[in-house]
Amino acid sequence: MPGHVLLTAPDALGIARLQFSHPGKLNALSVQMWRDLRAILERLNATPPEQAPRVVLVQGEGGQFVAGADIEEFPDFRFDAATLAHYHEEVVAPALNALLDCELPLVAEIEGACVGGGLEIAACCDIRVCGEGSRFGVPIARLGFPMAPLEIEIVARVIGETVLRELLLEARVLAAAEARALGLVNRVVPDAQVADEARRTAERMAALSPQALRLNKRALRQFGRAHGSRWEDRAPHYAYAPTEEHREGLAAFNEKRPARFTPSSPAGDAPTRR
Repeated sequence: MPGHVLLTAPDALGIARLQFSHPGKLNALSVQMWRDLRAILERLNATPPEQAPRVVLVQGEGGQFVAGADIEEFPDFRFDAATLAHYHEEVVAPALNALLDCELPLVAEIEGACVGGGLEIAACCDIRVCGEGSRFGVPIARLGFPMAPLEIEIVARVIGETVLRELLLEARVLAAAEARALGLVNRVVPDAQVADEARRTAERMAALSPQALRLNKRALRQFGRAHGSRWEDRAPHYAYAPTEEHREGLAAFNEKRPARFTPSSPAGDAPTRR
C-alpha cells in the first residue's frame, strides 16, 4: 500500500493533526510523501490566520513516527549525481524548509522510530514529546551514504554540531533518555502516555495568543539564521502593539479573567521565507 501524508481539519480547540502513514514500512517516506508534505505545508502557510489551526500535532500512524526514507525507492535515483542532488535539493530540503517556515506551533508526537528523515522532520518541529521506547538517529553511514548538506544545516540548528557528529560519524541510535539529556527532545513519558502528553501540550499552546506565537516563531527563525548577531529590520516585530489580541491579553490579566483570543491578520510584514 502506498504511503500518504494527511492533514486533518482543526478540532473545536483549533488543533489539527499532520499524520504520516506508510503501512508495513514504519511510515518511511516515499518521494511522493515528501512532495505531499511540502504541498500541505505550503497550503497551510498560505491559510489566513483566522482560518488556520492554532496548533498542529505531527505524528506517525500505528505507534511509529517516521523510520527515514523509503529505501526500496533509492535505486531509482541514488546512483546518478544529478538525480541524487535533485532528490535532496528539490524534494527533501523544500519540504523541511516548508516545516521550518510554518507560522503555526508544531508539536512532534514521537513514538517508536524517529530516524533519518524522521529525525529531520522532528527537528523542524517546535516541541518534541516522545515515549521511553523511542529511538533517534541517522545511521546512514551503514548504508554507504552521507547526510545532504542542507539537511545537516537544519538538524545541526536543533541538536548542535557535536551531537550530530556523533550520530553521523558513529551511526549511533539514541535511546529516549539519551536524546532528552542531549536536548534533542523536550520531554520523555511512558510510551502509553505520548499521545496524551502531546495533546496536553497542544492544548496549552492553543489557549495562547496565536499572534504572539506567530511572532515568536518569526523572531526565532531570524535569530537562528543570524546566530544572534545580524538581525534584519526589527521594526515590523512591534507592529502588534495596537492589535486586538494584544489588548485582550492585557485586559484579561488586569480584569483577572481568562483571555479570549480570536486569531487576526498578522501584524507587521509577511513572514520571511527562505
